[in-house]
Amino acid sequence: MLDTLPFPTRDLDELSREERSFTFAHFTCEHAWVIGNILRNALRTVEAPALIHISLSNSMVLFHSPSLPGLMPDNEIWVARKRETVLRWGHSSWYMHNKFGGDEGKFREKYGLGMEEGGKYAIHGGAYPIFVKGVEGVVGVIVVSGLKQEQDHQIVVKAISEYRDLRDGVKSPQRNTTLIK
Repeated sequence: MLDTLPFPTRDLDELSREERSFTFAHFTCEHAWVIGNILRNALRTVEAPALIHISLSNSMVLFHSPSLPGLMPDNEIWVARKRETVLRWGHSSWYMHNKFGGDEGKFREKYGLGMEEGGKYAIHGGAYPIFVKGVEGVVGVIVVSGLKQEQDHQIVVKAISEYRDLRDGVKSPQRNTTLIK
């Protein structure tokens, strides 16, 4: 399956549109649980160890799980760095990667970040913003770490698409509104 994932676009306008196309009507732990399990099941099916993390912008963790054994403590650090990138700049870490052509030096220079402060961020694919209709800014972040960066990004996109297709038009049992548009 990982080999069949299409290579994500590098076009910034297209990436920005893609990110906004996944705007949720609301986002709760139920959403995170389903999306996290879609990711975990997909990764387990292809025997790909990766760390899956979904949290709100206030740092509340809604889902955090390895897909399989075989991860290193570094995956936790990558998750944190990718997450911080999305929260600060409001775009996926793949968007930020492409904005700077993967050049971390240019990235740090553009934002006046020294080596230490720049190390808090990662411009490598795999972290994706969660937007909610009527709420300004990023509400949360979905992160995958452990694959090639373009696969980390694309598997998140695929999982959100699957979730949207799965829940299209379904009403939440707790609310009288559509879960995602």
